Amino acid sequence: MRVDANGVGIAYEVTGEGPPVVLLHGFPDSGRVWRHQVPALAQAGFQVIVPDLRGYGASDKPPAVEAYRRELLVGDVLAVMSAAGVERAHIVGHDWGASIAWALALTAEERVDHLVALSVGHPAAFFSAGFAQYQKSWYMLLFQFPGIAEKWLSANLRSWTHHPDAETVMDELETNGSLTPGLNYYRANIPPESFLRSRRALPPVRPPTMGVWSTGDRFLTEAQMTGSGDHVAGPWRYERLEGVGHWMQLEAPDEVNGLLIDFLPT
Repeated sequence: MRVDANGVGIAYEVTGEGPPVVLLHGFPDSGRVWRHQVPALAQAGFQVIVPDLRGYGASDKPPAVEAYRRELLVGDVLAVMSAAGVERAHIVGHDWGASIAWALALTAEERVDHLVALSVGHPAAFFSAGFAQYQKSWYMLLFQFPGIAEKWLSANLRSWTHHPDAETVMDELETNGSLTPGLNYYRANIPPESFLRSRRALPPVRPPTMGVWSTGDRFLTEAQMTGSGDHVAGPWRYERLEGVGHWMQLEAPDEVNGLLIDFLPT
């Protein structure tokens, strides 16, 4: 299936029937990263909606950096929901998908039933997590340099990320022309000055929210997730997965599926 979101074509798949759940992937993935969650959630009685976010997979890949601003990414998700006939849904996001999920809950909370953030916490908690998080985020500065970042990632993505699907992901990025669009997420939303400027206060997130962090995450500290509870006005639940890396939905699918099915009401 496909929807036009303000001139950008977004591809998505719908599986199952029941209360809708939208699964949002992150960098450098496509919707296929949720392949272990889709059948489990559908069997549990959910309608599962999985888009390829703009720049990835079968979705369009606009060339301009500003085309990847967070508000446009949120608009893409809302367009997919509307095209699928869904007014309100559970939103589950990982990595950049989690960042979009937080933004969706902040700007269109009436469309969000329950929120699940895997790996990436609330934006205010991320930027207040201190120097330990800044150290882990060093690559965000590298990603600001067009051409250099693309060459570095092409040579090092497999060894640097420890992604369980590294070979397939790299092939998809190169075949689909998604490498630069994926980097444009960082260039459009996290310029270097983001770590220095004073940040405006954000309203609290009101939908019931679960944050999940894994001890083997190479890119994110626990503090940026546990601190997210301070920015949630609704019910907050925190879960920690031991010995699991950043791509928890691939490395520990049964644990992740169990948490989702337990937390999301049918």
